[in-house]
Amino acid sequence: MTPTDAATAPDVESAVGDLQAHLNLIFARTRTLWRESAARIAPDLQVGGYKLLTFIDRAGSASAHELAERFEMDKSVISRQVRMLEELGLIESRPDERDGRLRVLTATPTASAALAELRRDHSRRLDAVMAELTAEEIRAASKVFRLLSEV
Repeated sequence: MTPTDAATAPDVESAVGDLQAHLNLIFARTRTLWRESAARIAPDLQVGGYKLLTFIDRAGSASAHELAERFEMDKSVISRQVRMLEELGLIESRPDERDGRLRVLTATPTASAALAELRRDHSRRLDAVMAELTAEEIRAASKVFRLLSEV
């Protein structure tokens, strides 16, 4: 280790600690945002159901099998969440045209509209924060997140 490396090691260690602390805050805020968003869609909607609903809506449709694989959840958990989403009127189920044994799940128009409104709200919040940063700062943050996503 060079003298310069020795001098900067505490700075790097401190910076990494700060980054880890802020990542923990982001994760906690994300969990809170999921709970709040689920409640805005339907008061009885659980976070797990909200995640499934957002995936179905963005994908256009999905089967329970696809959801189980995507979210690495047991099929029984998916089945309960799908039943709840159907009872809340947030998804519809129809037979798969290629394989009648399978069911295709789609978001209802009401659910899609509510999710679109949530996305607009989330985008407005993010845009407000991004407006305070330079393009260079945004690119640097993006690079950090890209590198962290590869860990």
